[in-house]
Amino acid sequence: MDRFFSVGEAAKAANTTAETLRHYDRIGLVKPSKKDEWTRYRYYTEQDIVRLNTVRALQLMDLPLQEIKRVLEYDDLEKIIAFFQQAEKRADEKIAALQFSKAKIQLAKADYARNLEQQRQSRSAFLKEYPQRVILLSDTLEMPTLENLWNYLGHFYEKLPAGWKEKFAFEDLAGIYTEGERARLFALCTRYAELEGLKTLPEGSYLCAHCTEETRGKALEELLRLAREEYGEEPSFTVQLIVVSGILQWNYEVQVYVGG
Repeated sequence: MDRFFSVGEAAKAANTTAETLRHYDRIGLVKPSKKDEWTRYRYYTEQDIVRLNTVRALQLMDLPLQEIKRVLEYDDLEKIIAFFQQAEKRADEKIAALQFSKAKIQLAKADYARNLEQQRQSRSAFLKEYPQRVILLSDTLEMPTLENLWNYLGHFYEKLPAGWKEKFAFEDLAGIYTEGERARLFALCTRYAELEGLKTLPEGSYLCAHCTEETRGKALEELLRLAREEYGEEPSFTVQLIVVSGILQWNYEVQVYVGG
């Protein structure tokens, strides 16, 4: 004996609404197996619910209701099975596309989360002790670009006089040194000889902050303000270490000297 379900129960089982089921009935797509003559209440069997779920699944494949109705009315079961095979293939393709989109969304979310964390860090200044550092300033490079960061240290080795390459060695990092109105890229020396373009950064405390390209200006302004108001210093130079954060991406650790 068949078990009957009310329109509300059937709608819940098919994860849809009672009005949708009434619409299916009106267009002849899924008709209830039983309808009360007096109350006009609709009642559905388990087989009806299977058909409802099939229709709902096909709708998710962007198939119009009239096409679904036409296919389900086939007398040839082989044609119906062939149609479902094609629908299954289309579902697999859609799942693959959604998985690809999800992966891209996850990457974008991670990138925005990283940027948010960097923004939070940029609002928080911290003190850091540095030893005396010797840097070699570039004559021509002022700001980092994809081109000059690609072979960064090569630029500084080419700057050296002939036969002097053995006298110099550099750490694998890049930075910007700003004094007055002039900004220049630099390399940090681990071995050096007296040469024009060398600059000595004093040992002592540096007020620092992490930032992005977009927040770098504000981070520097904040550090200079703190140096004046809280440390009584008027820094004559600033240092901005370039921190590579990924392929073709970089951020900064900005540094302001506040005393020995």
